[in-house]
Amino acid sequence: MVMEGRNVYIRSIKDDDMASIYRSCQDEEFLYMTGTSKSFTLDDIIKSYQQFSSDPTRYDFAICLLENDEIIGDLALLEIDQDNKKAGFRISLHSRNNVNKGYGTEATQLAQTFAFEELTLNRLQIEVFSHNIRGIKAYEKAGFKTEGILRQSLYYNDTYSDEVIMAMLREDYYKITYIQQDQ
Repeated sequence: MVMEGRNVYIRSIKDDDMASIYRSCQDEEFLYMTGTSKSFTLDDIIKSYQQFSSDPTRYDFAICLLENDEIIGDLALLEIDQDNKKAGFRISLHSRNNVNKGYGTEATQLAQTFAFEELTLNRLQIEVFSHNIRGIKAYEKAGFKTEGILRQSLYYNDTYSDEVIMAMLREDYYKITYIQQDQ
C-alpha cells in the first residue's frame, strides 16, 4: 500500500529499510526525544519488525521522499482497537537533515488519512515527552490536541519530563480536511 503527498509518500516497511531504522536508533538526540534508554542491535530491529508484520493490530510504514524514493523515516499505527475505533500513533524521522522541512507533518497527515478514511477509526492518540518541543509543535500543526499530562513520568538525563497525551478525532480530521479543500 502506498499513499502519496506533495513531497513524501508512505509505504509498507520492507527488509531493505532495516538499516535506516537501525541507524536512527543510534542517534542520542532521537533516543532522548522518545525517552528510549535501551540500545538496539540490527538483529533486534529485524526481529521486532518481523513480529510487527504479523500483528493484526498494527500497520508500519516507511516515509520516503517522492523525488528519489529515499527512506527518511518510519511511522506506525499501533494497538488498533476496531471495537472502540481507536489506535496509537508513532513517528520518527531517521536523520536530523530531514527535520523542520514539513516531511513529518506531511507523513502524519497521510497516516491520519489512512486511519480515518481507510480504517474508519474515530481516535488517533500519540504520547510525547514535554522536552520534545519540536514534536509537540509538529503534532499540533497536524491537528492533534493536548488532552492530558502525566506529570514527571520520565526520568532521563537526570531530569524529569512530563508525558503529554495528544489525540485527533475523526471530526477534527474532517474539519481540517474541509478547511484545506476550501483554500
